[in-house]
Amino acid sequence: MKAIHTDKAPQAIGPYVQAIGTDQLVFTSGQLPINPETGELETEISAATRQALENVKAILEEAGSSIDKVIKVVVYLADINDFAAMNEVYAEYFSDHKPARSAFEVAALPKDGIVEIEAIASL
Repeated sequence: MKAIHTDKAPQAIGPYVQAIGTDQLVFTSGQLPINPETGELETEISAATRQALENVKAILEEAGSSIDKVIKVVVYLADINDFAAMNEVYAEYFSDHKPARSAFEVAALPKDGIVEIEAIASL
């Protein structure tokens, strides 16, 4: 196993890595919508979803994978009423290639985030 790190995604905010790679798979940690350049947290759902997915994408690319090789995505929402808006942005990233996905509301996310996204991808 190999820890994956890129400056193009936010640094871990706890005792974990951005992702772990095996010989065949990459497992990203959940990505909050934090801009890695400014450290700012996006608070509008469309912008937040886009930033979280850009963070996932950057990590996958650092690992030698891509968004087109994603097998499974998990989306955590602070408010399930944001589901439709999240889906609109999500569909921009996964139009032709549609991985398996789970999406659900949680009581709270770190840093009071409104969305967190994690992915599993092949290499």
